[in-house]
Amino acid sequence: MDARQTAVNDQAHAFLADVESAMAPTSYRDDSPVPTVGTAPPVPQPGRPPMSQRATDASALMLSASVASVPIGGMTSLVLYTIGHTDPTSLAIAASAPAALAVPILALALLVKRAKAAAPDVHHHHYNAPVDQRTVNADARGVWAKNQVREIR
Repeated sequence: MDARQTAVNDQAHAFLADVESAMAPTSYRDDSPVPTVGTAPPVPQPGRPPMSQRATDASALMLSASVASVPIGGMTSLVLYTIGHTDPTSLAIAASAPAALAVPILALALLVKRAKAAAPDVHHHHYNAPVDQRTVNADARGVWAKNQVREIR
């Protein structure tokens, strides 16, 4: 080997040693205590801006409501798309369906209102004298029961 080749080999070895030292893992741990209070003003962090608890709750509620509106909007779009491909007779049947459901419900409500009006009034009895307060125990056992009432005084 000549001197030139030896110089090139020495430079290559030095270069490889520098690359290995640069690629070697390094670590540093600072064990000094972190100050709890500093002189620097607070800096807004990335993400949601700082808000009160009430504002945070309202924001979460609005986000939840917006997510809940997606299926409703999708169903509405699907119904409108489907209605666009139907014939007029099917549209008339679909339009009369809510009324066909509302008529029995209204009739039931009217029946309940009439039954409530026809019900007898509630009477309360108030006594000013002593009332007989005997305890009556009744036992009924078996398929064909014979009730035997015993009065306890």
